[in-house]
Amino acid sequence: MSAITLWQDSEKKIINPLLFSEVAEKLALEIGREGKNDRRKKLNKSTQLRRFFDEIVRLQSQAKSLQGQDSEKWANLLPYIHMLVAKAAYAQGRDLVSKNFVDFLRNGISQIKDQRDLTVFANFFESFMGFYKLHGPS
Repeated sequence: MSAITLWQDSEKKIINPLLFSEVAEKLALEIGREGKNDRRKKLNKSTQLRRFFDEIVRLQSQAKSLQGQDSEKWANLLPYIHMLVAKAAYAQGRDLVSKNFVDFLRNGISQIKDQRDLTVFANFFESFMGFYKLHGPS
C-alpha cells in the first residue's frame, strides 16, 4: 500500500491538493481490489469499513466540541483516536479487513497531532469511502 501524506506543507498546514481526489481514489481501488479478490466475500465489506469511518467522524465531533478548551482534553482524546488502529488489527485478525486497510488507518492516524489533522484525515476518509462505493466489492 502506498502511504498517504495529509499535508503538502505541514508547517504551513497546506493540504496535499490531490489528497481528496487522486490519492483517495487510488487507495479505494487498491483496497477494493482486495475485497473483490476475496473468495469468502468477507474481506473489506463497505459496511465494515463504514464502521471505522463512523468512529472517526464521532471522534472528530468530540474534538470540535473541545475547541477553545485546554489542550489537556485533546490529549485525553488522542489515545482513543489511536485505539482505532488496534480495533482495525482485531478486525484483520477476524478476516474482516485487509492488512492494507489496517496500514491505511495506521499511516493516517500516525499523522494526527492536533484537531486540524483529525479534520483533514476525516475528510480524506470520507473521500476514500465515496470512491470505495464505486470501486469496492458489491
